[in-house]
Amino acid sequence: MIIAGVLIVGVIDDNSIRQHIKYQIEIATLRSEIEKYRTEYDRDLRILQEMRKGPEVFGKIARERYFMKADNEDIFVLSTDLPGSVEIDEDEEDKDSIR
Repeated sequence: MIIAGVLIVGVIDDNSIRQHIKYQIEIATLRSEIEKYRTEYDRDLRILQEMRKGPEVFGKIARERYFMKADNEDIFVLSTDLPGSVEIDEDEEDKDSIR
């Protein structure tokens, strides 16, 4: 009887220890999502306040986020991740130096 009671309370019941742990994990996940959305909200609120200052801010946002440019500007995007670049393995490099 004691074993059956422990199984019911510990594993099977809706208020079991397993369900309690599962709910705690879900609560932690939801709290981290809430924090993420609060950060995004604060960032977007600052951008909105900047946009109310004048039309020149729209150009700044377009340049920073979407890499748009004015007619008299050139944009250079610097990146270390070049598409199609091949990493040379150290062993291959040693073979090339021997040849």
